[in-house]
Order: sequence, then structure tokens, then C-alpha cells
Amino acid sequence: MRTLQEVQATLEIAKLKQDDLQSVTHCLSFGENVSSGDYCLMELDETLCKHIEAGKSLVIRGDKNEHAILCSEDKTYDLKIADTSNLLLFVPGCKSPDQMRDESKDPQLVHAEVWGFSNCYWELKQQRPKLKKLKKLLMERPYEGPPLRTEEEPQLPEQLYTSADLLERIQASEEELFSHLRQINACEIDGFWRMLDFHYEMKLLGHVTQLVDSESWSFTDVPLSTCLEELGCLEPTNMIEHCLNSYGRRYTTEDGEVHFSLDEGKICRATAQMILQNAVKFSLSEFQEVWQQSVPEGMSTGLDQLRGLALVDRNTASETISLLRVEDLPEDTLERFNCLFGMREKWTEADIAPYIEDLCGEKQTTGALLTKFARSSMQNGTKVYNSRRPVAT
Repeated sequence: MRTLQEVQATLEIAKLKQDDLQSVTHCLSFGENVSSGDYCLMELDETLCKHIEAGKSLVIRGDKNEHAILCSEDKTYDLKIADTSNLLLFVPGCKSPDQMRDESKDPQLVHAEVWGFSNCYWELKQQRPKLKKLKKLLMERPYEGPPLRTEEEPQLPEQLYTSADLLERIQASEEELFSHLRQINACEIDGFWRMLDFHYEMKLLGHVTQLVDSESWSFTDVPLSTCLEELGCLEPTNMIEHCLNSYGRRYTTEDGEVHFSLDEGKICRATAQMILQNAVKFSLSEFQEVWQQSVPEGMSTGLDQLRGLALVDRNTASETISLLRVEDLPEDTLERFNCLFGMREKWTEADIAPYIEDLCGEKQTTGALLTKFARSSMQNGTKVYNSRRPVAT
């Protein structure tokens, strides 16, 4: 162990003045059996530091074949190893200059033992949650309605997932996961999260809209209790209520009754999907006519309701429309752009924006993404975007 006199002698040899340094000198020594593999270091921002100091947890999520990500309660972080040319020492009890401001001004010597060291650390970077796999898992066994009496449900359901199962496998924070479950209209049935089969979902919606029409209700004033009473003989009441929650906004009237205001855009969008999924391409004018005739009376259709669901091709003699769901595209940004430019060589910003909006990070715009991943040019007075990669011939 060095003495204070030895430290001062070393300063003289190095031609350093004691007055230019802190009054406290740490004398470091390595303990027995210290190695670089004993500790892992992680760099945390102020938000995550407060999260840990409050006694909350950070969780690493994902399957074995996936790159590790870290989750707090409401955010997702990419987890990567960062190398450093400096040796990072783990020294419990070591004080920083800010912590020594109240120490005596007289020279002091503090002996500190190094417990571990490393030349790398875990670096965190906030990223979008990876939610594409969620719907894929839930669609392994979509809910098609209650089983017939002659059918028996398996005692141990396969390909069904509880909340705990999804939190284990989906790389997203708990808040982001449950928010997305609501967004895709998933439903918890007997403790398992299920996606409704689209045909069954449309069947439920048809029952609701037909009841609204037969009762001459306003679409903004649909009483829950009457719906459950009238339609309960056709479908389970929890499915009727789920349909109302999926396609409407719940509110409570002055007399305490629960009512729903049905969302015109959501209903028109679902109807369009039902029409388009049975055709590769559809004449735009013919589609618009069929679409308007298919939605409930009193509702109006518009192409703006189909953002991220259908793509209009105006570059042909006869304008066409086809189903293209953003949820079916790759989750990786570069793969997404390659896929889109594989479908169409040139895109206007209005056409491509609905298919890249979900890729934008915080304070990022679709314009910034296009600048980074595409080239722009003018075509007939309109700015269009094409791939930065040369087209193979």
C-alpha cells in the first residue's frame, strides 16, 4: 500500500503540483481472483437511472434466435456491446470530484480495491418495439366463434398465448405490447389472447349494423344493453361487446347507460378489405361503386380511409386498386424499402408515406426516411422516389 509521502514523491517526479489536483488521492489495488468476466457494465441515460433507483426492473426479451433487446415498463431499447480503448474499473466506494467537495482541503490518501474490470459495456439505444411477430403468433389459431356442441375443446390448447407468454416472446415493453393488442383488436378469451378470424369478425359487425338499421338508431348512439339482449341468441355477448369496442367509442349517458358511437372510417375500411381480399386487382371505379353499396346506409366511403390498406395504381389506362396491408411488409427499414421498390419502381410521397410512417422514430418524418433510403427525381412535374440501389438487368 502506498503512503501519502510516496504519492507526493511521485507527483514531484511527474512535475505535477499538488494544488492543481484534488486533495483526495485514491490508491487502487486489485483484489484476488479479479477477472474481466466478473461484471457486465451498462450505460444508462437519466430516465433509466431514475427507473432503476425507484426499484423498478429492466427485462431482456426475445427468442433464442433473436438479437437481445431491453425493455422498461413503456420503452424498448436495442442492446449492443460497445468496445472502449480505456480499461473500465469497477471500484465500489470510489468517490467522484463532485462527491468530495465537502472533504478537507488537506492532502488525503484513500485506499480502494478494484473488484472487476472490462474493456466493453452494454450500450442502449431506444428503438421501435418489434411487434410484427405478435399478430403472426395470434393468427396461428384465430378465433372462429364458439365451438359446436358436438366439438370438444382440447384440454391443453396448443398455439394459444397468455399475457405472460406474449411478454416472454414479443420484443416490446408491457405498455407497448398491450397497446398494440388493442390496436389490432385482439381479444382475451378464457385467459388466452386471440385474434378473431376476419370472416367471423365481419359476421359480428354485420349483426350489429343490421340491428342499428332495423331499430333506426343513429350510428353515434348504439345502446350496449339492447345489443346484448337482441344479439345474444346469435353470438356470445362478450363477442358482441368486443365488436362494439373494436368499431366504436364507448361512452356513458347521463342516466348511466353504456352506449357506443360507431366509427364510420373503421367500418368502411373493414368492408373494403372484405371486398379487395378476393381479387388481385380491382377496377378503381367499379370498386368504389361496390364499396359504397356495401357499407351501411348513411355512411360515406373515401379513399383516405384506406391508408396503409390498399394501393391505387393511376399509371395504367384504367385505374386499379389492390390490397396492400402495411402489416404484411417487412419490419426492418431497409427490407421494407427494398420490398416496396420491388413492387413499384417509382413512388410519389403520397403513395409511399402510409407504408413507411410506422418506421419513423421520435421526431422523425417520412421525408427524412425517404432522403436516407431513396432517390428523388421529377417525373411529369411530380417528385417521385426510387431505390438507391441499381436495378438488376
